[in-house]
Amino acid sequence: MTVADALLFSAGYNAAVVALGCAAFGLAAGALGCFVLLRGRALIADAAAHATLPGVAGAFILAALIGWDVRALPLLLAGAGATAALGVVLVNALAGGGRIRDDAAMALVLSIGFGIGVVLMSVVQSLPVGGQAGLKGFILGQAAGMSAADAQLVGALAVLALLLVGVLFRPLAALCFDRGFAAAVGLPVRALDLALLGLMLAVTVAGLRAVGLILVVALMVIPAATARLLTERLEAMVPIAGGVGAVSAWVGAALSATLPDLPTGATITLVACALFLAALLFAPRRGALAFAARQAMLSLTVARDHALRAAFEAAERAPGATHRWVELGRGAGWSRWQRAVLPRWLAAAGWVRAEGERIALTDAGLALARDLTRRHRLWEHYMQAAGGLGPWAAHRAADEVEHTLPPEVAREAEAWLRRNDPARLPAEGALPAPGEAPTAPR
Repeated sequence: MTVADALLFSAGYNAAVVALGCAAFGLAAGALGCFVLLRGRALIADAAAHATLPGVAGAFILAALIGWDVRALPLLLAGAGATAALGVVLVNALAGGGRIRDDAAMALVLSIGFGIGVVLMSVVQSLPVGGQAGLKGFILGQAAGMSAADAQLVGALAVLALLLVGVLFRPLAALCFDRGFAAAVGLPVRALDLALLGLMLAVTVAGLRAVGLILVVALMVIPAATARLLTERLEAMVPIAGGVGAVSAWVGAALSATLPDLPTGATITLVACALFLAALLFAPRRGALAFAARQAMLSLTVARDHALRAAFEAAERAPGATHRWVELGRGAGWSRWQRAVLPRWLAAAGWVRAEGERIALTDAGLALARDLTRRHRLWEHYMQAAGGLGPWAAHRAADEVEHTLPPEVAREAEAWLRRNDPARLPAEGALPAPGEAPTAPR
């Protein structure tokens, strides 16, 4: 069987059902993970996942003592669900008393649950029954070892959780964004919190066989974080996270099924991490490359504004003055790469024109430079009048805010000056005088 066979569901009935079951789990985990992440429940989910190990081992021991099938997945998942729920109750009880911080309570339950599970696993190894080796799949996941019936059970649990997420979408959204508002409009916030915890436990238990208890929370958190990079709307975030989770589980399960040395949980998590890194780099608004491009553009815009303002103020002192690029760049504080880019930008945009070896502002450049100078001087006067800053400090503060604050904020500052210190401003629309001489203190 090749990876392509597993991905295209042509590797046999059992392999196809396993891939679909894992994909259904990834879809549910990613969608629910948005609410888990926004509600700040990721660490509780991790504690609950580690608390499933004693339930799995305990169910195995109980089945061996009674004479039931020790490898029955419904029994093992029921045991896992019981101890996971107990772990969540213990976290709430320890943190609710106020003597232990939330993170400490989660760490305690996680450590104790996993420790008890390891001890019970050693007891399991000493029992005179077979099937102990299959329990290791609950730690790191082993999708390839699932039967078709097991995969159908996992898929059914995941689909049920996904349907409940769809039904409770609006109330859960209100709870995650503003618990106080949700309570004020009459939503049962405590019941919704319990429902979210219940869904989280159901998805955690459903993913044990596919992903394993150590990494099951990763498939809730990573797809949700990936979707958060790609959108700011919850209505889009949930389906995107579900899609990322489904693709990660599907591809990871296929790789694990065809390459038996690869643990399923780790493989699925690495696929999800690869998608997260891609979003982190290439997301159109929140990606690292988009952020770097915005920062570079802001840097260029600031350098352009400084150059145009310097040229305008020089023209105020000496009408008709022209400049050399070197002089203009030095006065505006251009860096080396800005000196390579800005002359072409200013000329291509029609803000400056060449006159032999010198340049002058065009009409468009003069209008833009005048507007930039007016805005800067308004901020200088406002910083001195309202903030009590000295001339040099006001000049530097104006440089920091004038390029990023929206125009309406500048209009509010101008309106404040007209009400409280009108002598600083000329008639409406005229250019203010420069702020008090912006010379650096000695």
